[in-house]
Amino acid sequence: MKILSCKTPGEFEYQESTIPKLSEGRAIVKIKKIGICGTDLHAFEGTQPFFSYPRILGHELAGEIIEIGTHDELLPGDQVTVIPYFNCGSCVACRNGKPNCCQKISVFGVHEDGGMREYVSLPIASLVKKEGLSLEQLAMAEPFAIGAHGVRRAGVKPGQFVLVIGAGPIGLGVMEFARIAGATVIAMDINEKRLEFCKEVWKIPHVVKAGKTANEAIQEITNGDFCDAVIDATGSLAAINQGFQYIAHGGTYVLVGLQKGEIAFSHPEFHKREATLMSSRNATRADFMQVLDAMASGQLSVDNYITHRVSFDQVKEDFPSWLDPATGVIKAMVEM
Repeated sequence: MKILSCKTPGEFEYQESTIPKLSEGRAIVKIKKIGICGTDLHAFEGTQPFFSYPRILGHELAGEIIEIGTHDELLPGDQVTVIPYFNCGSCVACRNGKPNCCQKISVFGVHEDGGMREYVSLPIASLVKKEGLSLEQLAMAEPFAIGAHGVRRAGVKPGQFVLVIGAGPIGLGVMEFARIAGATVIAMDINEKRLEFCKEVWKIPHVVKAGKTANEAIQEITNGDFCDAVIDATGSLAAINQGFQYIAHGGTYVLVGLQKGEIAFSHPEFHKREATLMSSRNATRADFMQVLDAMASGQLSVDNYITHRVSFDQVKEDFPSWLDPATGVIKAMVEM
C-alpha cells in the first residue's frame, strides 16, 4: 500500500508499505477521506508542539471497516470516523472521565503515525459509526468536535455574546456550535477574506478585523458589556494575549488554539472581571456524537466548509500552497 510521510519540515515522500494485519481489539480500516487541518499544516512548516519526524500525518478520517473482530455494533463494510486521541484509561484524567487530556495521550497523526495511507489498524474503541452520513461528513467530525468541546467548556448559553478569534477551520467549528447553543457570534481575524467568508457564506452576524479598532468595535456590538465568552482558535501568541481585553466582567476565556510560548496578561484587569481562563484540548466521544447528530438533523452542514478537494496522489504537490492564505483554503479534503 502507498503511504505519505512528512520526513522533515517542508518535505513529503510517498513510500510503499505492507497492509497491517488484524490483531485483538483492533480493526483494519480502508481510508477513504482525509481532512487537512492546522495541526498538519503546522507540522509541515515545523511549528507544531509535541511533534517529531518522520511522521505520517492525518487524523481527520473517514473509512470503511475491512476486518474486525467480534463486535456488537460494528461490522465489515461499515463506514466510520475515528476519535484519534488514544488514551491510557488509568491516569487521573481518564479516571475522571476526561480521556481527551490523558496524561499519556497519543494522538493519531501527531504522537504516532496517522492516516495518510491506504489502510490502518485502529482500536475498535476509537471508531464511530453514524448511519446516513457521507464520507465527507464523517471526515469532518473531528474538527467540528474540537469546536463543540470548546463551546461546551465555555458553558455558552442562549443570548450570550461569544467572540471567536480565528476564522480558520477550527474557529468556524467553534462558531457553528456557539450558534447552535443560541449565542450571538462575533468572528475576529486579521484576514479580510476569511471574515467575508464568515459573513457571506456562514452568515455570522458580526465580523471584526483584529487590530487597533477591534476593542471599540466589540464595545459597540455588545453595548459596552464585552463578551460573555471569548474563544481563541488562532494559536497565535499575540492574538491570545490581546484576547483578554474582550472578556466581559464575569466572563470566560477558552484557549482552543495552542502555541509554544508563555501567555501574559494584566492581573488587575483579569482579577476585577473575576474572569475564568481555561484550555480546551481535543474532544470526547460525547462531542463527536453531538457533531454527528447535528449533521444528521441538518443543524450542521459541511457543504460550504470544504474549499479544496484533491486526490491522494496530488497531496505532495498541492500541500505547500495551503500554507498561503491567498489560496483561500478553509478545509482541504483528500480522497484516497
